[in-house]
Amino acid sequence: MDSQPISLGLCRLPEGSSLITDADEEVFLLYTDLARKQSCAEQGGDNFRGLGYLERHKDVLSLEFTYPAKQSQAAGRAKGKSSKKKNTETEFETLEVQLAQDKTALHSRKGDTGSVLWRASAEFAQLVLRQYHSRDPNALLNSVRLQEANVLELGAGTGLLGVIFAPLAEHYTVTDIDDLIPLIKKNLALNGVPNTPPSPPKGAPTKASVSAEALDWVALQNCSASKRHSIYSYSPMDLLLVIDCIYHPSLLPALVDTIDYLATPERTTVLVIVELRAEDVVREFLELWLAAGEGVWDIWHAHEVMEGPYAVWVGWKKGIDR
Repeated sequence: MDSQPISLGLCRLPEGSSLITDADEEVFLLYTDLARKQSCAEQGGDNFRGLGYLERHKDVLSLEFTYPAKQSQAAGRAKGKSSKKKNTETEFETLEVQLAQDKTALHSRKGDTGSVLWRASAEFAQLVLRQYHSRDPNALLNSVRLQEANVLELGAGTGLLGVIFAPLAEHYTVTDIDDLIPLIKKNLALNGVPNTPPSPPKGAPTKASVSAEALDWVALQNCSASKRHSIYSYSPMDLLLVIDCIYHPSLLPALVDTIDYLATPERTTVLVIVELRAEDVVREFLELWLAAGEGVWDIWHAHEVMEGPYAVWVGWKKGIDR
């Protein structure tokens, strides 16, 4: 793409981003670059960290996110505990988050990977806070538009991003399978984020509110078109987050169907972040997404947004010509 920045709803695409037209080509480039990074790390004597959980052996994680302090904080909207620390020239704010995990469920409940915190969510949280509070003009998310946005997250797991986005967005809906909703609500409460019961339709924006709701992709996929709109009724959303949800091949068709169903054409920005694990799984997801809706999706590779073994994609559902 050229040097002019491109915006897709809430997202700004960094210079060097490219439109994905072929899943094989995108995957080849991703894993070639991943191999290069691993080789450079080994030659430099650095440990190229492994994928997956942040710390799966603790019942409660104590996390700190540091970002540049700004003179005016939104009164009454900051969540968690914060303190100011001075560096040589820049003053920083530190957000402390307490996050409960369910170690037992990880090992005993089949297919449950969301009961512990994964690295991608923590590193994305740090990126969002740093860019938002520094008012970075090249930030991935437009901070002004985010303040009035209706955001929904798929596969939220422990609910960390609900805590992070609570003071940043107009409304944030945290979703996952029904078994994980108690853990998400517990973590919202631990960090002083009230769980606001949504009033019909689900996900309707209310000031500075967060709601936790069960949303099973497979159940949605298996639901008839007529029943979908009565059971899974949400207000149009501005941002749909899919953070590290691409791991099990059997769930990919349901995940893509859910993304395609929830996205409003010419309004919803879909932000997908994936850790580069199994190459064939990443390829299959991209192939399914590119084919969804019979070609109504533009999917962009967002260039160098996050360090480490990640791919960042931004999807935009085009309107259908009548």
